[in-house]
Order: sequence, then structure tokens, then C-alpha cells
Amino acid sequence: MSLLFIGIDPETGDKQSPTVWVDQAKQEFVFQGWKPNPELEAECAAFETPGHAAGIPEGEAVVRIPARMAHMIREACDAVERAHLR
Repeated sequence: MSLLFIGIDPETGDKQSPTVWVDQAKQEFVFQGWKPNPELEAECAAFETPGHAAGIPEGEAVVRIPARMAHMIREACDAVERAHLR
């Protein structure tokens, strides 16, 4: 398995578990988070940027990660950069 566990939200208790991993083989971030409510998902789907159509493409998803996990996301970024520089 190429997943490198970075961390889990320590404030979510036993039933919820936003989590951060790095897929070392693919050099990708992997996030487990909360599903957005319909309003947030619709707002994300309506957002347009130059060169990209609005909507959430098949195979993609919006997830919510608590801001208190920012240090874990930074750690995941550092892990990917270290592996990339090897």
C-alpha cells in the first residue's frame, strides 16, 4: 500500500474522522472529509473559472476538511515535496 497516513482530526470523536493521507506512488493528496450540504455543493458547482466549465465533473467530489487540520495538510505537502525531490 502506498498510502502515507498524515493525520486525523483529533476533535471529531469516534464517529467522524476527517483524515489526510498522501498516496506516495501517485504523488497525490487523499482527503476524507464531511460531505457538503446541498447549498454548499450547489455554490461550488456554480463557480466558474476561466477555461473551466461550471459543475462538478463525474469522478470528482467536494469535501469539507476542518481548518484546524491545516498543519496536517502542510505536512502532506511537505511529504509530497520531499518525495518529488528524490
